[in-house]
Formats: sequence, structure tokens, C-alpha cells
Amino acid sequence: MSVRAVVVFFAALLILRIGNHRIFGKSSAFDIVLGIIYGSVLSRAITGNSPFVPTLVAAFVLVLLHKGLATAAYHSNFGFGDLIKGERIKLVEDGDLKQDALRKNSITRNDIEEALRKSGTEADLSKIKSAYLERSGQISVIMKDSDDEE
Repeated sequence: MSVRAVVVFFAALLILRIGNHRIFGKSSAFDIVLGIIYGSVLSRAITGNSPFVPTLVAAFVLVLLHKGLATAAYHSNFGFGDLIKGERIKLVEDGDLKQDALRKNSITRNDIEEALRKSGTEADLSKIKSAYLERSGQISVIMKDSDDEE
């Protein structure tokens, strides 16, 4: 089993290099799903619960599917990227919380204030131009310019 684990490690590394480094570098649902399935498939190759070579081929097919869908999403002008990867959601506009978006996504005022603190600014919602729940699940904040506040 140890030898299989070493072979699977290097095979997985090679397969991911052929695929796309973003698979585990970003946390969109699109990337997480592949990570979970990929790990599950490769674990079968290590433990011997599935035939070795077909299991590695299945892992390779999954990575190629991910890369193909990501490429299609990149080149799509018809919202395919939003369908596959999700879309950002506006949570704050000109200091006003968008309660429906917050409720729908289980985001609280404290979550917005935490994002402000992480960005190194004071937790004052009135100074926010806009804030979004990004496809990765992170909250991004755009502050008002000093000219906008006057």
C-alpha cells in the first residue's frame, strides 16, 4: 500500500500539473467539488479498492473535465461561467446593507465588519461604497473615496 501511495502521489501531481493549478488554489464550489471527488477517487487507487490504472485514468478525466469546463466558462459570453463558478452578490451599497442578500446568504452585519477589519479599515459601514460576497465565499469591500464622503 505504501508503494501504491507513492505512485499515486506522483501520478496525482502530474495530473494536476497537466490540469490547472487553480483546482486547489481557489475555493469556489466548482473547485471544491473536484477536490473532494479527486481525493476520493485517488484514495481508492491507494487502498486497492478499485483497479489501479483505471482509477488513475478516472482521476485524469476529472481534471480534464474541470479544465475543459473552466476554459468553456472563460470563453462563454452567455453566463456559462456564472452557472459553473457562481457569481458575486452585492451585500452593501453606499453604506446600506442589502438585507435580502444578507439573509439569503446567511451573512450578518458582524461578517461585514470582520471583512472591514481584515482589510485594515475601521468597521464603519457608512464608509463602504460597496461590498460583495465573492464566488470564493470571501467578502470584498470597496471603500468610498474621501471625495464621495463629502
